[in-house]
Amino acid sequence: MRAMNRFEAYTTKFVQSIGKKEGAVSPVIANSASFAYGDPETAEAIFDGSVKKPLYSRMGNPTTAQLEQILADMDGGIGAVATSSGMAATALATLSLLGSGDEVISIGGLFGGTYSFFSETLMRFGVQTSFYGVDKLELVENAITAKTKILFLESVGNPNMELPDIAAVAAIAERHGIVLIVDNTITPLSISPLALGADIVVYSTTKIISGNASVLGGAVVFRAIADGDDKFKSSRYAEVHKFIKGMGKPALIANAKKRAMRDFGMSANAFGSYLTMIGLETLPLRMDRIVTSTERIVAALDAAGLKVNHPSLPGHRHHGRYNTQFANGCGTLFTIDFGTKESAFAFLRGTRLATLTANIGDSRTLALHMASTIYRDFDAEASAFLGITDGLVRISVGLENPDDIIRDFLEAAAG
Repeated sequence: MRAMNRFEAYTTKFVQSIGKKEGAVSPVIANSASFAYGDPETAEAIFDGSVKKPLYSRMGNPTTAQLEQILADMDGGIGAVATSSGMAATALATLSLLGSGDEVISIGGLFGGTYSFFSETLMRFGVQTSFYGVDKLELVENAITAKTKILFLESVGNPNMELPDIAAVAAIAERHGIVLIVDNTITPLSISPLALGADIVVYSTTKIISGNASVLGGAVVFRAIADGDDKFKSSRYAEVHKFIKGMGKPALIANAKKRAMRDFGMSANAFGSYLTMIGLETLPLRMDRIVTSTERIVAALDAAGLKVNHPSLPGHRHHGRYNTQFANGCGTLFTIDFGTKESAFAFLRGTRLATLTANIGDSRTLALHMASTIYRDFDAEASAFLGITDGLVRISVGLENPDDIIRDFLEAAAG
């Protein structure tokens, strides 16, 4: 049994941060699009940042601010910006730093929407992205140029289940003065990207952070700007310098809000932030159960002869990394390759417990055939790079009894 000390520590932290000791115990929803300033002097001070009061809900509101503080504390960041979705979080984190002619290097497996964002959408605006396998770090380092602005990776490849060496990538980023962004959607609490050397962390809070399919949301957590030398003070990130001069340590938050959120409007709404906080209260308990259940389920399915992909299995090429760098598990996901689309569909028709949906990280166990849904428009080369095969089914383990899941899946696989 794995020790879940990090999860246990957060059971106290989250419920005490979200609930109030006086007045309304549950977070108050500031359901207003705008806020009155009272007098012109206060309005001026709010806009120049010297008074910390709500400006306009596109730039944040009190309910969202509470969520942002909790998420920043969770990851050891100086602050966070909540967004309307996980893709909005990725867009805010990247677009606040990128301009035409810049380059991104993406490492390892990627969610289909993120891959399309880098390979198609950013390309239309003059930003080039290169993609490298999770262990091709020598190639990554050789690919860095004066135009490289961002190294990007997912803490767990979705759905190829590859595990990156985040600390090693962070060392490359530090040597070359490049920003490292880690999508930690699948592994909140399990992995602390900022502690491993990342500069920015992005989340789809829609997933396990909220945990019950009730709300879309995302978040970006930022580290503080250092007092001395800092990569953001180099000429590579000249656009951030005015915010460092004006704001100091929290400059990346101001940069993100002014250079992305203000103009693109990927803002979280108050009710969404409220629902996300309600989910956060039970996140440590759910992570503990789901990681334990996932290991048990994949071991049983593997022993039964199914082609299961999860790093906890001794045959996985990142099994050693799983036991060291991912000692608190790697979230809710695993995959089963049934060989053909027909066999995959037969399994999905046969399962009684799994809900067929594109979401992950739910209280319910979820399943989806990858090639016919999220990755249906990807060409053969991209599909191969991302680990998509004709018979691949992605599973997201929920809170059900793991023995029930094992029994159901074996029956469904047997036809």
